[in-house]
Amino acid sequence: MAFDAARSDETIGEHIARAGVSRRDFVMFCAKLMVAAPFGLALTGHARASEVAREVAKARRLPVIWLAFQDCTGCTETLLRTSTPDLGELILHLISLDYHETLMAAAGKAADAALRTSMKQNAAKYVLVVEGSIPRRDRGAYMKIAGQPAVSMLEEVAAHAAAVIAIGSCASWGGIPSADPNPTGAVGVEEIVKGKPIVNIPGCPPNPYNLLGTVLQYARTGTLPELDAQKRPKFAYDRDIHEHCPRRAHFDAGRFALEFGDAGHRQGWCLYKLGCKGPDTHAGCSTRHFNEVVDAWPIGIGAPCIGCTEKSLAFRVPMFEVIPIRNAKPPDTYAPIDPPPPSWSIPAALVVGGVVGAVAGAGYVASRKFSTVQGDESVPGAEPPAAAHTPTGGAAEDPEPRP
Repeated sequence: MAFDAARSDETIGEHIARAGVSRRDFVMFCAKLMVAAPFGLALTGHARASEVAREVAKARRLPVIWLAFQDCTGCTETLLRTSTPDLGELILHLISLDYHETLMAAAGKAADAALRTSMKQNAAKYVLVVEGSIPRRDRGAYMKIAGQPAVSMLEEVAAHAAAVIAIGSCASWGGIPSADPNPTGAVGVEEIVKGKPIVNIPGCPPNPYNLLGTVLQYARTGTLPELDAQKRPKFAYDRDIHEHCPRRAHFDAGRFALEFGDAGHRQGWCLYKLGCKGPDTHAGCSTRHFNEVVDAWPIGIGAPCIGCTEKSLAFRVPMFEVIPIRNAKPPDTYAPIDPPPPSWSIPAALVVGGVVGAVAGAGYVASRKFSTVQGDESVPGAEPPAAAHTPTGGAAEDPEPRP
């Protein structure tokens, strides 16, 4: 993967024509880019894929330097598994990937020379992509490349870059290596790099089109996509997963899987009570599946979302812990998400009421004063005194009328 200085300003259109890529294949790629990034990108604001292809073809092949630090290589792997474009198209036709430790054939001094050559000949033109978090505790002693601490290598390469893209949750804000107790002092790119445009593309891993769309827009227009408060491209992180989750109807109806493998889980019910962080997670996973494979995302295969694109959730909140619902609520006519405290049903209330009444009645009877006087109403069960009769059988009248 040698750096081609003679053709550093070659456009994508010129390169694909020289490489023998058919226009049909190129337009098909642009159509998939429109599906993956339908809004928020200047490139995909056109009505037809052919118009997008025309714009992409005008873009200069962008020099890219890719540094890998504390990572699992998952972000690189997601590019390897992309079906359209595949890795060959991505490297050879869309960008000029001048340095990538995992993918390049060179090693040792030859690899370092490729890095230095690209930095020198493309100063202030190349885009730096960073994968993995950066350990900075003890002056970066926990990771070195060619004897140089990762933190100082990042500072040096970023100083000559036009823009920096942090790909994956680790590079964006520390990710797994920064989880408590964070023994290496792992942080994201923006904690180290200052004074440069930075784009965070979190995810574990992120959808590869999020990176591709960002890079191609920068190559064509020299601008970055509109970003949110966490420096994420809005076209890729513009909605809660919950908004378009295929299990949303079950959430609204109060149907939840309570254990993995139970009847609700097997029937595709909502995973919220198994710890799904979808209601608080901004990402396009529910509508933009990985590698063009239907349901190739966590919830699609029956696993709860862990909120990997959110700094406050992933690797901070336990995976299966249920989070409070803030913005997502089912209609008022549907079952509540959290049932009210246990309450007595009507039959149970009648039974308990009867028991309490019997006890109270028994106490009242027992408390009454017993008497030996016939007709005394204080005696439990006593009959009222019989009415007095005159010899003629008529009822005796009171000498004076009672008030």
